[in-house]
Amino acid sequence: MIRKAIPEDIDKILKITKACAAHMISKHIFQWNEFYPNATAFKRDIDNGECYVLEIKNEIIGCITISTYMDEEYNPIKWLTPNDNNIYIHRLAVHPNFQGKGYAQQLLSFAENYATIKNYRSIRLDTFSQNKRNQKFYELRGYKKLGDIYFPKQSKFPFHCYELVL
Repeated sequence: MIRKAIPEDIDKILKITKACAAHMISKHIFQWNEFYPNATAFKRDIDNGECYVLEIKNEIIGCITISTYMDEEYNPIKWLTPNDNNIYIHRLAVHPNFQGKGYAQQLLSFAENYATIKNYRSIRLDTFSQNKRNQKFYELRGYKKLGDIYFPKQSKFPFHCYELVL
């Protein structure tokens, strides 16, 4: 079941993202670190009604943020659609113990259905340039790679921006 996250979920969400960060680091993918993602980001997401969690047998195993806010880092990207009716995916995570079972697909399908029902023009996101698995995940779903942005607190490597026109 996918539901809106509540403030009491933050500790469980952080355990998931910390486990994901450790898992990625073990594979030499330095995408997440001690600065990101953090409790402040998830608190803001929850306060804005933008964070969702995936529960299996009353256990939170994944999360996704679906936002209408465009971060200023995205300004240089030449998007496929105008910047007025889009959603942005952030902090999509599935605990490593549950990866490879289609749960990330479920979370992204939820976001895509949400966007379609609400008549958004497109879905935009970024993923780390060193995370080939994520790039393939989005590209197989029809997302188009459009350009790169940088988050210096996270990595010296770029993040690829993607868009799916609905």
